[in-house]
Amino acid sequence: MKDLIEAALNLIKSKADDSNDPLHVGEVMSCWIYLGGLEEAQVFIQAGLNTTKDDQLRHALLEDQRLGQGQIQVLKNFMTKEGIPLPPASEQKPDSDPDSVPLGVKMTDDELANGLAIKIVSLIMTAASAASQSVRNDVGILFVKFLGEKLVLGTNIKSMLRERGWIKIPPYYYPPGAP
Repeated sequence: MKDLIEAALNLIKSKADDSNDPLHVGEVMSCWIYLGGLEEAQVFIQAGLNTTKDDQLRHALLEDQRLGQGQIQVLKNFMTKEGIPLPPASEQKPDSDPDSVPLGVKMTDDELANGLAIKIVSLIMTAASAASQSVRNDVGILFVKFLGEKLVLGTNIKSMLRERGWIKIPPYYYPPGAP
């Protein structure tokens, strides 16, 4: 899958360099919303790392944290270069001991894992929408890259949710007359 995305990105790059054209308002808004979503996810991840002791969940949180920090840096550099103001971000959470978090406040591992999955899905949808609405190739490429990275991570998270019995599945649909 990663090779397919890489090939598509190379094809787009070779066709035109329109990075000197101004961004349209939709491209600017997509950058702003995606960066805001990434930064809010980082705060959620920090809170999760402060409350879980589950090694597999911690690994998933750390992987998304690493990916998110890289995407944040790329997007901030791009936005600064383009003169786009950066959205306000929530304050970082200090490290704490999971055993010191009161049970009435502490999220369960199931809640943390599903919250992480929802944030990843939201960012996937935002990146896909931004890529499809982008006129400038460099913006489209940026969001296709983000989309691919989040899809790979999301697939791994979904596998963990299934393995652990944490995945939330809507009711099955059986069409009328089906056995």
